[in-house]
This record gives sequence, C-alpha cells and structure tokens, in this order.
Amino acid sequence: MIEGAAEASAAAKDSDALVVVAPAPLRTSLEKLGLPDEWRRALEAALSVDQSLAEGSPAPTVVAVPSAPGGRVVLAPTAPIAHDTDDCRVLSEAAATAIARAVQAGASQPLLAVAVPDGARFARTLEVCALSAVATAWEPLEARESPARKAPPVRLRKLSVLNLSSEAAARANALEKGRAMCRDLVTGGPERLTPLRFAEYCEAAFKGTGVRVAVQKDVSGYPLLAAVARASMRVERHRPCVVCLDWVPEGHVTRTLLLAGKGVTYDMGGADLKTNGGMAGMSRDKGGAATVAGLVRVLAERKIPGLRVIALLGMVRNSIGDESFVSDEIIPARSGVRVRIGNTDAEGRLVLADLLAALKEGADPATATLVSVATLTGHVYRAFGPYVGAIENGPARAQGFIRTLAEAGELLGEPLETTRPRREDYQFVAPKAPTEDVLSSNRLASVDTARGHQGPFAFIDVAAGLKNSQLPFVHLDISGVVVTPPDWQAGKPTGSPIAALVEALEARQRS
Repeated sequence: MIEGAAEASAAAKDSDALVVVAPAPLRTSLEKLGLPDEWRRALEAALSVDQSLAEGSPAPTVVAVPSAPGGRVVLAPTAPIAHDTDDCRVLSEAAATAIARAVQAGASQPLLAVAVPDGARFARTLEVCALSAVATAWEPLEARESPARKAPPVRLRKLSVLNLSSEAAARANALEKGRAMCRDLVTGGPERLTPLRFAEYCEAAFKGTGVRVAVQKDVSGYPLLAAVARASMRVERHRPCVVCLDWVPEGHVTRTLLLAGKGVTYDMGGADLKTNGGMAGMSRDKGGAATVAGLVRVLAERKIPGLRVIALLGMVRNSIGDESFVSDEIIPARSGVRVRIGNTDAEGRLVLADLLAALKEGADPATATLVSVATLTGHVYRAFGPYVGAIENGPARAQGFIRTLAEAGELLGEPLETTRPRREDYQFVAPKAPTEDVLSSNRLASVDTARGHQGPFAFIDVAAGLKNSQLPFVHLDISGVVVTPPDWQAGKPTGSPIAALVEALEARQRS
C-alpha cells in the first residue's frame, strides 16, 4: 500500500490528491519540498488569503489546484518545530489527519509530501508519517466482519510518499502488516477473541509466513496461568491456552529472542472483583499478546539474519466463580517457586512468570534475550502517561538493550521511559512466612502503590526463576500506549512499540 516517489510530477500521474504536511513558517517549508512551480504558486496564493494557514492551521484545508493530482491539495500546516521536545509525532499526527481528510474529499491514492526538518532526530520521519497515514484505513475486526457493515464510499488504497526510498517503503509495509494484526487482536471483543479464538486467528494469520504455530490447550504445565483460568474452565469457550510462535531463520542461528505476551482476553479481576465500572475495556488486557504476535509477523517478513524468535502468548480469562483462585493461596509456579497470592486482580504477572519460566528452559545467556510485553499496571500510566515503561535486569543493561530500544523509539515516534529495579522492589515481594518464596502483590491497586510497576518486575524476576540466572530480561509495560487516547473501551489501538522493537533488533544486527 505504501510506495516511495522520487519526483512529484511523475507520482502525480497515479495520484488523486496531493497532501502537504509542513511546519510553520509554511512558505519556508514549501520551498524545501521542491513541488512544481504551478502547485507552489497556488498554495502561496491560499496562504495570502488565510493567515491561519501560514501560522499553523488547527485543521487540514482543501485547496483547489487544477494542475495538482485530482485537482486538489490538502494542506496541513503544523506549529513551528523549534523546541528539543518536538519530535516526528508532530508531523505524523498531522499526516494521519490530513490523509483522512483527503479520503473524505474523495481521494483513494494520495501523494503525501512532508517537509521534514533538519536534524538527526527526524531521519525516519517520512516512514513514521507513512505508517500513521495508512493506519487510518484500518477497521476493527468485528466491524469488518459485521453483516451490517457498510463499506465506505472511498477507501485509501495506495499511498505514495514523496522522497521515501523503496527500502523504507518496504520496511513500512512490513511494519503495517504486523501493526494491523496487533490492532485486530487488541480490539477484538471478549467473545470474538476468546483464548482459543485468539489462537485460531493466529493460526490463520501466520499461514504462509514461515512461522510455526502450536496451540497448547492443556495448561497444567503453567500452574500460575492455570490458577488464573480456574473459574473460566467450566465455560468451554473461555478455556485457556498457550499459543507458541516459532520463527527459524535460514542459515546459522546466532541470537534468540524469547518473547512472552500477556493475553488476558477479559479481566474481571477474579475474586478481587473490579468495581465502579473498572471492567469496561478489559477485553484489551490482551494487548501484550497482541503486540508480540504483531512483532513476530513483522520479523518473519524482515528476516533478520541469524535471529530466531520464539514467543509464548498466555491466553486466559480472569473470571469470577466458585472455582476462582483467591488471595492467600500458595501456588508453586512452573519454576518451582512458591507464590503467595496477594490480590487476584494482579493476574498478568502470574501469567508472565510461567511463560518466562518455560522460555528460560534451555536458553543460553550468551545468545538469548527474554522480553515480556504486557498491559500490566495502571501505575505505569500514572507515572509516565502515554509512554511505554521499560525496565531491565543487569545482564540486559550490560547489553544496552533498552538504550538501543529508546534510541529507536525516539526516531520512530514510539518514545519510552525507563526505570531500573531497586532493592526495595525485591523487599516488597519478599516472603512473609516460611510457607512461600515470593508474594505476588499487596492488596492495593498498582496506582495506589509506591513503585507500582517496578514491584511487579521484581516478582516476575523471582517467580520465573530468572534472578541470578544471568539471562538478559527486559519487561515492557504498555498500559499507557496500547490505545490512544488512553480510554481502553473507546481508544484506538496503536501497535506501539512494534516499530521501535524491530528497529532495535535490526540495529543490534548491524552492530
């Protein structure tokens, strides 16, 4: 769907609108684009009669330009990009809005021209804008499948991007495949994507990609996950599973990426029931598994030499019933660590602990890296707002994994915030009696707990048997970015941080 265009006039022949995204002052930005003189003069005429365009209009404006593609230009100025806190998202957000406006105007094959500011931090802006633009064409899975669906009169079918290289276009198309898959899996409702139906979607989506898919319906080998699922076992369609994804590259394997994704298809909180409307949007608590699945889809397309990828997606429903697991239970994890349950609504860390313990078995610390992805805590949003919360252990820090990921995120519009585990986090989950080895949580919500997203990292580290293993381990809490705006029931899924992860892995390969 995304194509690069080296020259505006040539690309115009196959386009039906020109979309211009440029920071103020607009006249200066237009000069950088190198548009044909006739188009530029028409846009300058529009600036002369509308001062808001020159200063950065709050909404895209459609300008009639007979010689332009489709006879129209959608002009989307932004505020000046002058501060070091400005990044490519200023332009990518404007590009998405402008492309949506072009489609409203009747365009299905627009040509996007972005005036990219100078500076290394804007080096990948065209790709980011292209991805934001094509994401506007995505429809939720259940909307596409609905018999009552009415197809829009015009749809975005192809996007040409001025000055985007063919290599960058190929990379963006691969990323969009994975991000679209992630968006489907995030937004599918609690009955459309029950654990086993989530698995069925993966089986269909990975056909022909080279990714091996196996579905484990017997989860007795994952005792903590099985405890979370206990109340759901009586309802056949709500029963749990673990989806295993395995990508093996051609040639010699030099590195292994081990991924764990939290896939809670609906989180009622279990016996510690969510109240006061807290369940709304909880079908999106599978965002970690969705993100991991989307990432694997991209990596299968990108084929990073020597990189094997193994992912476990823990698909489970945290229901309430007479078989619910409860606080005070002591459950031996897959690792053999005895876990005392502190709060059944802290279920995601239990799922991840068993998945990571399974991934750890046979992993070589010299070549393997473990990464867990989850919508784990409300605290990470309270602490960081709409950013990924990233935390790693000492071996991963020695590798520089999060440092590389953070650099990639800045370039690709998926910035993250980082913290590191402290001794207080391990003291927080320390056993309170000789009957257990670790405490899963306190009785409070994470937002009411100091270091409410670092403590769960310590729990996972201990419960999975990773502590002192020398295996590099990175945890990404995506609760603040899984949808935007951060309304879990109505927000649009983002696919973040798939692009940053792919770029970080490719950067490590290049180094």
